[in-house]
Amino acid sequence: MTLRLFDTHAHLNVDAFDKTVAETVQRARQAGVEGIMVIGIDVPSSRRACELAAEYPDYLFAAVGIQPNSVAESAPDDFALIKDLVGMPGVRAIGETGLDCYWDDTPIEQQHAAFDQHLQLCRDTDLPMVIHMRESGDLIVQQLKRQSLVPPGIMHSFTGDWDCARECLDLGLHISFAGMVTFKKSQDLRDVAKLVPEDRLLVETDSPYLSPEPLRGKRPNEPARVQHTLRCLAEARGVKPEALAEVTTENARRLFRLP
Repeated sequence: MTLRLFDTHAHLNVDAFDKTVAETVQRARQAGVEGIMVIGIDVPSSRRACELAAEYPDYLFAAVGIQPNSVAESAPDDFALIKDLVGMPGVRAIGETGLDCYWDDTPIEQQHAAFDQHLQLCRDTDLPMVIHMRESGDLIVQQLKRQSLVPPGIMHSFTGDWDCARECLDLGLHISFAGMVTFKKSQDLRDVAKLVPEDRLLVETDSPYLSPEPLRGKRPNEPARVQHTLRCLAEARGVKPEALAEVTTENARRLFRLP
């Protein structure tokens, strides 16, 4: 049976899909994917996300922002340009933003400042945020706890432990799992996924990265493959894939305020 799916995080706005968006979207539709959030990481990719959302209305949606690893190389007026993009049709989220302690592309102080800017933009626009985390879960939680108000949002491609997940849930966030949860050595992550409340659970591909089992290593990853992550989560939680697909898709539609 075809599952009803929503890919909450895909980079169809990068070179890997430059000439194949139409075919990629067609395969996603055939796989039961009824919506895809296209994520910006800087001004050019955020603009491209908006273009794709306009080209595929009510199917592709855009998140606009400057990813932490892109902050250092951004121009002084880039965040103002992101603000301008928020009003474009199809923009349903801010991001991706957050913190990254794996790469050294942006000093952590700059990352914190940019994260605060994005958080304020979420509050100003009433849009949810998409949070990038890489070896930074505790720092993200600490920064969120310092906010006057934490906007709704997603911990994208979650890789933390249950303590981190619980704190994020307490802050009102959704937890999204990508292909890594399907990897054979990711039992600890599957154990975390079992505990996330049903109404806070989301799935994603992070295309073109992180192809799930049984397609690990085969790139580019693409939204049609989100079904493998969903089926893995359903097995870990002991529920039917069809039921979990319905729930995660409705969670995404509710968070992004889609019809």
